Amino acid sequence: MAARAEAEQAAQTASAETAAAAAPEPVRAPEEPAPTGAAVWAAAPVTAQTPVVPGAARPEPQASVAPETDHAHSDFAWLHAATHHHDDDHGGRRGGGKPPKPPRSGRRGRRAATWIISIIVILGLIGGGALYAWKTFQPQVNAAISRFDPQPTDYKGDGTGSAQITIKQGDTGSTIAKTLADAGVTMTPQAFYQLLLSTKPDPVFQPGVYQLRKHMSASAALTLLQDPKSHLEHTLLIREGDREVTVLQNASTATGIPLAQLQASAANLAPYGLPPQAKTLEGFLFPATYTFDPGVTPDQVIAALVNRAKQAFADDGLPTDPTKLWNTVILASIVQSEAGSNPDDLPKIAGVFQNRLNQNMALESDATVTYGLGKFAVFTSDAQRADASNLYNTYAHKGLTPGPIGNPGDAALEAAMNPQGDYLFFTVVNLQTGETAFSETADEQSANVAKLHAWCQDPANKSYCQ
Repeated sequence: MAARAEAEQAAQTASAETAAAAAPEPVRAPEEPAPTGAAVWAAAPVTAQTPVVPGAARPEPQASVAPETDHAHSDFAWLHAATHHHDDDHGGRRGGGKPPKPPRSGRRGRRAATWIISIIVILGLIGGGALYAWKTFQPQVNAAISRFDPQPTDYKGDGTGSAQITIKQGDTGSTIAKTLADAGVTMTPQAFYQLLLSTKPDPVFQPGVYQLRKHMSASAALTLLQDPKSHLEHTLLIREGDREVTVLQNASTATGIPLAQLQASAANLAPYGLPPQAKTLEGFLFPATYTFDPGVTPDQVIAALVNRAKQAFADDGLPTDPTKLWNTVILASIVQSEAGSNPDDLPKIAGVFQNRLNQNMALESDATVTYGLGKFAVFTSDAQRADASNLYNTYAHKGLTPGPIGNPGDAALEAAMNPQGDYLFFTVVNLQTGETAFSETADEQSANVAKLHAWCQDPANKSYCQ
């Protein structure tokens, strides 16, 4: 019984071992890696916690399908099976066999779409960065390229056509180089600026308008800028004693501005800050040489003359009180109109008039009479000297004239501030040389006047005594 039992037991054991040996060992299929990245985002629903790539298009919603063909569900089942091992009590895989594979076609389509979107985003970022880099480093890039493929920076020759450029006060070499290039005179600013750096001694440029040509070499442009003939300017000369009417006529001729426009500008005294007694600009158009660029306006011309007068008043120490300034300018204008060519006579002439004012005597100036008449003459008649209707007649009216009778220069202004001598009379005795005789008494004055008449009687001198 025992042997049989042992035999049966052995047979069962052998049978079990045989069956076990015969049964194939479950073969584990190589696990495909769980989908990550874009594949997971493509399969998973977007929630508040699901990150979204900026700029990437969201997947289009899928049409509903029957459960057995729901690939999204299959993807989740596969994902769950591929990432979770459920072992049974014997260590085997529940249900045995390989986990189901995800649908290949749907997964490949989503992965391809994701790659396309990613590439578009990357290219966009690269393109934006490249544009920024090009704008930032374009000069350096161009410079580097020019080393290998140099481009011309300068024209050749003297150019053609016409171009006007303006050099302003304070312009530097680089500023002028840019001005030339912008006007089409030179090809590039660098061409002219590099020439300046290599030119010794350093070129000096005067402010103003210059006549040049288009497409000039830098060297040719520099040559013309240094040529005074290329400097376009209008020159106005105001002589000492010139009246306003003469100044405006000469300014019109010099600048080409119509006289009527200059007269209209001169009639508006408000911008110039003159003493309140002033009714015209007479006395405030300073004698000097002025240069004006083409295109200057009437207001600019008048302002230049008045501002120059104010500068002279300050330099010569004239009073700042408006009334005292006004009287000083009037006296200086009379001194200037009566003076000859000898500047040493000016303080003595000023002394004569100041002494007569101090003694309440009439100034008796022929120059004031002719100004009131609107004439230019050396001598006056008895009738003219007796005409009290002429407010500028200093024979008929004591004191200073109602306003200046011309535009005095520095010497006359200084003389009015510093009159000299005890003389009460003076007269010119030689109109050709301007020789003037001074006296303290009326008898001395009469003798000097006789000398003048004798000089005028000489036929050689009649042209001066008209």
